[in-house]
Amino acid sequence: MNSEIVHISGNESNSSPLGRQGGAIYIHIPFCKQACHYCDFHFSTSTKKKSQLVDMLCRELERRKNEIGQNIQTIYFGGGTPSLLNSEELNLIFKTIFENFEVSKNAEITLEANPDDLSEDVIKMLDASPVNRLSIGVQSFFEEDLKLMNRAHNSDEALKSLQLAKQYFDNISIDLIYGIPGLSNEQWKQNLQTALDLDIPHISSYALTVEPKTALEKFIEKGKVKPVEDEQYREQFDILVDTLTTNGFEHYEFSNYGKPGYHSQNNMAYWLGKPYLGIGPSAHSFDGSSRKWNISNNSLYINSIEEGNLPQQTEKLSTTDSYNEYVMTRLRTKFGVSEEDIKERFGEKYRLHFLKESDKFLRDGLMKKSEETFHITTKGKFLSDGIAADLFFID
Repeated sequence: MNSEIVHISGNESNSSPLGRQGGAIYIHIPFCKQACHYCDFHFSTSTKKKSQLVDMLCRELERRKNEIGQNIQTIYFGGGTPSLLNSEELNLIFKTIFENFEVSKNAEITLEANPDDLSEDVIKMLDASPVNRLSIGVQSFFEEDLKLMNRAHNSDEALKSLQLAKQYFDNISIDLIYGIPGLSNEQWKQNLQTALDLDIPHISSYALTVEPKTALEKFIEKGKVKPVEDEQYREQFDILVDTLTTNGFEHYEFSNYGKPGYHSQNNMAYWLGKPYLGIGPSAHSFDGSSRKWNISNNSLYINSIEEGNLPQQTEKLSTTDSYNEYVMTRLRTKFGVSEEDIKERFGEKYRLHFLKESDKFLRDGLMKKSEETFHITTKGKFLSDGIAADLFFID
């Protein structure tokens, strides 16, 4: 892998043949009211530079409009906490996007929101904007879980925000976390049942992982929080899959569950290797052959844009890098890995490698083959990332 720092001045942007096919725009809003104990994403708890940074996001959008096709299918506001944007800031970003890109009239436009931000006035503001999908960071409906994770909202706000959001939005996703220290299997079932009772059509669910240099890691090291055993993670994952799939959800990606018509088109673009443009500090981009990511510092990002530069690190993907990413992302999804795809995209050497290495997982019942496509079985789903890693090609 070849990484380098590049500075793009003025309107000089690199375009790619794959990028001209269109794709997705991701916008990183790097502000939060407070730091969650488990989070290692880039954000700041000071919003003093929020308006200035929004101006720089718009400048970056203008400068990089030639890097991706003009048929934008998805726009995603992530963070951080995008629901901290006011109407003027959000409208300015949308104005810049629609003036510089051709956005599909059926584009999925998602905004991540925290329950404590979703007053009726805020929801009405979002409803009046181009946003047509909300991703609400509930994480848990239990007060003790929210306090342990240092979430800014409480359990009442979680319920009320969803009840209110459903009056204005049909396409709603919520995040739920399993493997929280102290969260029993019965409480996990109650979390899922609450989501079902609210008739939420899409759920993204993740295991609580202990990331380096987070408050959670320090609490565990000091013995203030007891680490969760692997068995509990597995049990709660199995409860998650069984509960949602028996209630009309399709488990279409390892961490994502949607009812028919409510799968995340933004995430699908990532998993299928489509191009996307990442805007804002720490945001990543992909054009089919290389990745770029912006500097993870708000002040340096603002200063660079003001000076007419984009400080980015670029990674040019080798054939092996691309093959490994293909295997990793596809095995996490309902699409699986196509033997023919591997041969056409990466060559016979990689096809033979995949067939050889996958044989043991087929024999152990962790993978299955249907015609020319390989999938992870129900038995193997919890192990999908490890299985994918064993299938990687090592130069």
